[in-house]
Amino acid sequence: MNDLVQGWLDFWNGEFDLAEKIVHEDFGWHVAPLTGGPSQDHTGREGLVEWVRGSHQNMPGLKFTVEVGPISQEPFHVVRWLAEAGAVSFHGTDILRVEDGRIAEYWLNADGLWAAQQLGIMPRPS
Repeated sequence: MNDLVQGWLDFWNGEFDLAEKIVHEDFGWHVAPLTGGPSQDHTGREGLVEWVRGSHQNMPGLKFTVEVGPISQEPFHVVRWLAEAGAVSFHGTDILRVEDGRIAEYWLNADGLWAAQQLGIMPRPS
């Protein structure tokens, strides 16, 4: 795994100080809303740090492992991951676009609804 993708994994595993080193200052990210609809677009490195920090606060012991990848075609890197926090587990895929040696853009595809159902935030289907 290249250093930048390893840094991204380490960042998601709680090493928040890495953001300044690996995330571009003009960072943008795209996430599908939990309840459906068009992608929600966000900008800013600090907003990303707060979002990931909040994920760790809401899911103590949160740990990400890469299951596939990175699959790279410059300037893009794709990784398939597993997130686990106690009895909660879910998968996702990150698409990262690199610019000037740092991650400038990020697309998240995750089974967030399944995670929310396991956490009791959203009802499970009957």
